[in-house]
Amino acid sequence: MSKSSTSFSPSVVEGERVPNPPADVRWRRTAMPEGGQRAAFAIVLHSMWRRAEGKFALIVLASWLLIAIVSLFWTPQSLWTTDGYRVWAKPSAAHWLGTDGTGADVFSWLLAGSHTNLLIVLLTVVVSAAWGLLLIAAMVARNAALASSSVVVVDALISIPTVLIALILAVPLGASIVVIVIACGFGYGLNLARVARPVALLAARSSYVESALANGASGWRVLVSHIVPNILPVLAVQLSLSAGTAVLAESGLTYLGIGVPSGVPSWGHSLATSVKLINVFPLTVVWPGLIVTLVVVALNIFGDVLRDAIDPVANPALREQGRAAMSVDIHGLNIAVGGRLIVSDVDLAIADGERVGLIGSSGSGKSMISKAILGLLPLTAAADGSIDMSGTEIIGASEHVLADLRGRYVGAVFQNPAASLNPV
Repeated sequence: MSKSSTSFSPSVVEGERVPNPPADVRWRRTAMPEGGQRAAFAIVLHSMWRRAEGKFALIVLASWLLIAIVSLFWTPQSLWTTDGYRVWAKPSAAHWLGTDGTGADVFSWLLAGSHTNLLIVLLTVVVSAAWGLLLIAAMVARNAALASSSVVVVDALISIPTVLIALILAVPLGASIVVIVIACGFGYGLNLARVARPVALLAARSSYVESALANGASGWRVLVSHIVPNILPVLAVQLSLSAGTAVLAESGLTYLGIGVPSGVPSWGHSLATSVKLINVFPLTVVWPGLIVTLVVVALNIFGDVLRDAIDPVANPALREQGRAAMSVDIHGLNIAVGGRLIVSDVDLAIADGERVGLIGSSGSGKSMISKAILGLLPLTAAADGSIDMSGTEIIGASEHVLADLRGRYVGAVFQNPAASLNPV
């Protein structure tokens, strides 16, 4: 009897003592007790906050989010208020960061540009994630022709520069946020698929995925339940890099005139309007350049810190939180098949975390005991006595109650456990 994790415990393994789970076992999130998702989020956040670089990333990104929300309703000066007599003015009480070449308040434009850049980053991450996962599904498909052709296509398309894609899109669309999002999402999705493919392929060809497919699982369910959880650390890093690069791409494409259209506030717009006179009025370039640098560095660090925080191997607190206390108490269990008593007066208590091996010759009743714990005795069998699983009486329980326990908290693997158990 084994209590090794909430996703397949307790379980009965015939004829051998169950070893301690290996150090690289990752616990399934679906087995968390009620409120576990919120508790896991708190653990991840706390783990990130404990690290100096994580604290820096969280402060910068939280400030960005807050400023973006505030800028929707308030800026110190109207964006359309200009003063031709105070162009390129130095910072003052009226204009905290000075003015630009039209006499507009630099601070107000940077404040308003925060929500434009935030929107671009969010849309780019969504597009690149969706496009990348679609490519990953094709690259690890069971169809060999589809998988190999997808790899060739990705390798060919990834050589196309993002700027070239943006220039092509700008012909029919003009300068637009859509150009930035599509160009960046397309290019970064290709890179995501190429980087994540080895890990995804390893998961797709694993024994537990083969077992899931043999049991009728669809390709979509395999992707969501088995492949994506295995590549989450890679996704966290690559999507954070995509977010940071999207901020830089917005600045570069807007400078080229194919990004954010004129009149729409953005950090790239502020850079584009002031960089021409950088030698004369350097401060107007320093402010947007400093903001872009801080945000890009914070986004890149955020991905690295998040990768470690969401990985139960690197974060023991998350692994422990994912455990649900389970125990089994069997008293006076009798099992009869066709009126013949084959298991008689079994008493067994297994505490949370305890591992017990049932050893016996073939036909001694080990499998029948495990099936009784699962409520999966054959129709010709009858059981009496008591099987208490963490307060739930198994004997006589309804199928609805048993179905809620099976697979989520209890399971039996009679042969070849490596082919049945997903480590994540």
